[in-house]
Amino acid sequence: MVEKIITLENISLIDFLGTENQNIKQLAAAFPSSKIISRGNEIKIQGQTPEITKIHEILSSLIDHYHKFGKITHNSVNRYLSSDSFTDEEVIVTSPDVIVYGTKGGVIKAKTANQQKLVDAVEKNDLVFALGPAGTGKTYISVALAVRALKNKEVKKIIISRPVVEAGESLGFLPGDMKEKVDPYLRPIYDALEDMIPIEKLKYYQENKIIEIAPLAYMRGRTLSNAFVLLDEAQNTTPAQIKMFLTRMGPTSKVMINGDRSQIDLPRNQRSGLADALHILRDIPGIGFVEMKAEDVMRHRLVKDIVDAYTKVEEERQAAKLEAMKEEDGKDNTMPKPRVNGARKSKV
Repeated sequence: MVEKIITLENISLIDFLGTENQNIKQLAAAFPSSKIISRGNEIKIQGQTPEITKIHEILSSLIDHYHKFGKITHNSVNRYLSSDSFTDEEVIVTSPDVIVYGTKGGVIKAKTANQQKLVDAVEKNDLVFALGPAGTGKTYISVALAVRALKNKEVKKIIISRPVVEAGESLGFLPGDMKEKVDPYLRPIYDALEDMIPIEKLKYYQENKIIEIAPLAYMRGRTLSNAFVLLDEAQNTTPAQIKMFLTRMGPTSKVMINGDRSQIDLPRNQRSGLADALHILRDIPGIGFVEMKAEDVMRHRLVKDIVDAYTKVEEERQAAKLEAMKEEDGKDNTMPKPRVNGARKSKV
């Protein structure tokens, strides 16, 4: 009788073992001559060497499957038991329109034409600007692309940053240390990652700096190499900040910059770094620009109408501003010419 113990590290036991250890019971039923016992994060196998080796191979394949897809299902166990490692989930994930497999059993993919343009732009360019109103999926799709790059070993780490801008409340009055103060600003990033990476695995990635989520100020002085780097809410950067961020780009980096030009929280006298960057970089080859529209909004149906209403008012204000400027120019042209020594200037 041979005994082997496998330790499950950075694995959600309920997602791997199944409810009431159903996945392990299913595996044990296929090998009645051996004992497979699950206790805590350890799986103990007892039996004869050839069968123990086979069980160990299947469990190793299931662990790899879990780290890729975040869950083990009844079908997954069946496929590996039949020596067919090409599972249903992998068929779905390797289809060209799917970005990554979510932790809740679904697939994450582009749902609108402009979201697909964003996916295509990231595949073709090392630097991509994604612009558009709230709810168009800029952040979510960007995080999914970063997770896919990490899972496919195209990069070694993910770095996600946001400028921390006080919009109505002061950081100094918020409770906790600096991390606790800025975490609410980074919450949408955490939410997206938790949809795509099991909690235990995400914790492991963060503890080992494989995934970093930090305020923009923490990027100064670094060179971001072999990484998928995302700057979210870039409309709230200053010109100096966005220049600093762009010059962190390493030779093997993939960089995305997301922003909504209609939601700038900077002081009125402060110019947005995103607007500056779009103007300065627009003609450089190798940089992608994708504009999301109100029709890409994936939130409550009213959000699209809200975005449309605000866009209409903003366009009317801009038109009125231009009209006022034209009227001012007209008035300047009708002003009397300046006098020289009490007389009108005249041509000689």
